[in-house]
Amino acid sequence: MELEQLTRMYDFTGRTVAVTGGAGVLGGEIAQALAGCGANVAILDLNLDPTKAILEKLGPRASQVMTVKTNVLDTDSLRQASEAVLEKFGTIDCLVNAAGGNKPQATTSADLTFFNLPADALRWVFDLNIVGTVLPSQVFGKIMAKKGEGTILNISSMNAFRPLTRIPAYSAAKAGVSNFTQWLAVHLAQLYSPKIRVNAIAPGFFMTQQNRFLLTDEKSGELTARGKSIIDHTPMARFGNPEDLFGAVLWLLSPASAFVTGIIVPIDGGFSAYSGV
Repeated sequence: MELEQLTRMYDFTGRTVAVTGGAGVLGGEIAQALAGCGANVAILDLNLDPTKAILEKLGPRASQVMTVKTNVLDTDSLRQASEAVLEKFGTIDCLVNAAGGNKPQATTSADLTFFNLPADALRWVFDLNIVGTVLPSQVFGKIMAKKGEGTILNISSMNAFRPLTRIPAYSAAKAGVSNFTQWLAVHLAQLYSPKIRVNAIAPGFFMTQQNRFLLTDEKSGELTARGKSIIDHTPMARFGNPEDLFGAVLWLLSPASAFVTGIIVPIDGGFSAYSGV
């Protein structure tokens, strides 16, 4: 295969990608990377305030990006978003389910034991991560099923491989995302089209806003004991940067992975490979 053919695989010009949670730290960086590769990008998020900075960073490529206020837990909201994307760009080729997160109230601590974790906090985490992945996949996956091709990329976590202490709801929810990724990959390929692919990435430890309170001390900014333990068990000895996701994201959304479906790719600096000894 010629270099030109390989390069063309990663040219997303004329393709449209919808990114849920696209105003978040990781979702926003993914949206920018895709726009940089020529894609038309629809940022779908309940809070669009951060998108102003994203569009400013994109400069002239901001014209390739649209923003739609979207609730990933509301099917009507998702349908309205899909209609808006189709009206502007004419097609939807890929969906990135980047909406997700944890919350302190669903996290055990010296002051909050597992036995006292409130049900509403647990449901919040499960709903956002599981239901917030399934519902967009229903709405946008139906569009792909009708045209017989498309790509869905979910965001799982290393917690899905090995559950971490203190975050039972988030670990269980992300395990569900991985399981659903495999189920949906088989379902869509067998019942609708083998040209519809579903995969996931599993980021390791990234210093996002949602886990900053676990990894650093709020007052000093120094690593907590948990943060230091993570670094000690990560062979590459650092937290991930958003751009560390780009290679796998672009590969899984591009024709370069045309024979790949139903996999979850760890992006963790070697954390999952290290036994601690």
